[in-house]
Amino acid sequence: MPLPPIWVRRLVIAPAVVVLAAALLFTLPIWLVLALLASPMVPGHLRVPRLVLLLVLYLLWDAAALVVLAVLWVASGFGRNIRSPGFQRAHYVVTGRFLGLLFWIAKWALHLTVDVVGTDPDTALPGRPEIVVSRHAGPGDSFILIHALTNWFQREPRIVLKATLQWDPAVDVLLNRLPNRFITPGRTGTSTLEQQIGETATGLDDNDAFVIFPEGGNFTPRRRTSAIARLRARGLADAAQRAENLRHVLPPKPGGLFAAIDAAPDAGVIFVAHTGLDRMMTVADVWQELPMDKRLVMKFWSVPPEEIPAGEEERVAWLYDWWARIDSWIEDHHPAFRPLSTDWTARRSSADV
Repeated sequence: MPLPPIWVRRLVIAPAVVVLAAALLFTLPIWLVLALLASPMVPGHLRVPRLVLLLVLYLLWDAAALVVLAVLWVASGFGRNIRSPGFQRAHYVVTGRFLGLLFWIAKWALHLTVDVVGTDPDTALPGRPEIVVSRHAGPGDSFILIHALTNWFQREPRIVLKATLQWDPAVDVLLNRLPNRFITPGRTGTSTLEQQIGETATGLDDNDAFVIFPEGGNFTPRRRTSAIARLRARGLADAAQRAENLRHVLPPKPGGLFAAIDAAPDAGVIFVAHTGLDRMMTVADVWQELPMDKRLVMKFWSVPPEEIPAGEEERVAWLYDWWARIDSWIEDHHPAFRPLSTDWTARRSSADV
């Protein structure tokens, strides 16, 4: 479905979310009672009430963010000074506060915990801009990564995201006010995707972090097979061979990352691996796993700018070497597989907390 024009998103969808959230808040007891009545008919421990409560909390979160952003817009002279340094900083503070709140909701409602292993990236490269290169798998991993960068490492992230995320009104308004880039694969306009990414990564200062997901989407076995086939169709036999050895990640697309490195030559590169939500690839997977009771483990590796290769071929080999390292780390830290039995009792037991 095509994204509506900005005036529809601002004047219709955003206010509708605020009104809907208010209505759900006042009628929440009714929805919870209905969910509790439906719960015995659905396998899993209070799965329906948890889902209803999570959806309502997310809508309230979205609506509260929109109200705060509206106040900032008015305070900035009805948008006239919204790009000034002071209001840009205010929006990063809002980003951190609301992501912290969202993370608290996830921990409370889904029994989700996040552990960071290894060295704090700011310990390795203090006071430098950083390009954060992450694998992409599981629901919400980008939210968790931005939360970590903003609230744990005091960074101001710039992100490359898919344009479809602008369907979420709070994400749409907030991230379009900051130096981020929404992209639509296959539609780049007058500039290439690499040029757009390079422009976004230009001018990073010492507390900025440019975030990019070189895989281009969440890992699935089908996407892995298709990506390898595309590499072979383009005559990139060596890359296809290396991609076939990757079991848990998609082959990285180097163009955007290299454009960011060229645009920010003083920046270090941080590679990020994580595991724990890998098997939840669809809405049905998330539904079956509720309550998640998951532990997401994140690993950071820091590479100083002087260790980044200069030539394109050397960079491609360097990137695939790192992707192989990430793949190996995921293999070693993959959570034990818990089969989802179709038996009523077994499924209730596996989902119980």
